[in-house]
Amino acid sequence: MQVTIDQDKCVACGSCVFAAPDVFDQRDEDGIVVLLDARPPAELAADVRQAASVCPALVITITE
Repeated sequence: MQVTIDQDKCVACGSCVFAAPDVFDQRDEDGIVVLLDARPPAELAADVRQAASVCPALVITITE
């Protein structure tokens, strides 16, 4: 699994961080998503998919 994000479209809601805190974080100054692990381990795959599905701005892309 390869994860990419589009920070320019992020609306800083933080739902990705709640769904997959080992993969996503937010910048302190503005809340924009930060990708912590572009190739998360298989055991986090479901959490990453959940994060992508709940993102209101659809900024998370997953490539298998």
